[in-house]
Amino acid sequence: MTKSFGAKSTADEVLSGVDLTGKRFLVTGVSSGIELETARSLVSHGASVVGTIRDLARSEPAAAPVREAAKQGGGSLELIGLDLASLKSVRAAADRLLADGRRFDAVIANAGVMATPFGRTVDGFEMQFGTNHLGHFALIVGIEPLLADNGRLVVLSSQAHRVADVDLDDPNFEAQEYQPFVAYGRSKTANALFAVEFDRRHRGRGIRAASVMPGNSITDLPRHFSPEALQGLLETVGKARAEAGLPPAELKEIPQAAATSVWAAVVADRDEIGGRYHEDCAVAPINDAESPFADGVRSYALDTDKARQLWVKSEALIGALV
Repeated sequence: MTKSFGAKSTADEVLSGVDLTGKRFLVTGVSSGIELETARSLVSHGASVVGTIRDLARSEPAAAPVREAAKQGGGSLELIGLDLASLKSVRAAADRLLADGRRFDAVIANAGVMATPFGRTVDGFEMQFGTNHLGHFALIVGIEPLLADNGRLVVLSSQAHRVADVDLDDPNFEAQEYQPFVAYGRSKTANALFAVEFDRRHRGRGIRAASVMPGNSITDLPRHFSPEALQGLLETVGKARAEAGLPPAELKEIPQAAATSVWAAVVADRDEIGGRYHEDCAVAPINDAESPFADGVRSYALDTDKARQLWVKSEALIGALV
């Protein structure tokens, strides 16, 4: 790589001097936050972006800044409906994209939910595992032929993967007490493992897949938290890091939080990022320290055998539903 970026880099800084004219991207969940900034930065550098949104009518106003950036930068934005918590919706979106037939240079799987109260998707899966992992799994496997040779897949994971490994025996909390953060952590580990196995399966076409920790930022992702609960969470993280001898965690501005996924999708060395987990625009070191709030990636989130098992389990779970 010719340029070095870090925790404070923004998506626009990562793409500085990069012309994405003629490049096409799929970004899931462009209604707000990191996803919206990711799309804005890409189109402002000439890219064509297809953004998925659960509620097109309600989310169209939020896309106005992206459309304005597209006018200024020569890119374009197309919105399509997609509810990751419904495999019928996933199938419909995939069929629409396949019928269109145009290829993507990169897919950025960004949408998700966090620490929700217990619930199930339309198809009966635990909400976080079903939305964050299975919905993306079904979509991306379904449209894999549209990912161009030498393309890239970027799957947003989280530091929360450090909370819990996936549970392949009981992914839907049918035999154990539901814990919102454990469920979230498992879904984010699943995101990382999906990237590992997708990379293995498709690197023969030059396609590389990577998982990304965008960084902690204030978005609408923790919408199920009251302001007091969110403040309490931030204080808990700070205390845990201090007890582990770690520096305080710094909140990122949204343009900074969008940087690592854009970096992995566009400018990073494909062979360096393939099958790995990234934070702060760099490959993250393996760190199996006890603290769930430490930096780096737990080794179980990169376990190739577990990644294969999760793929097989995911295929079995969605089965004839897609």
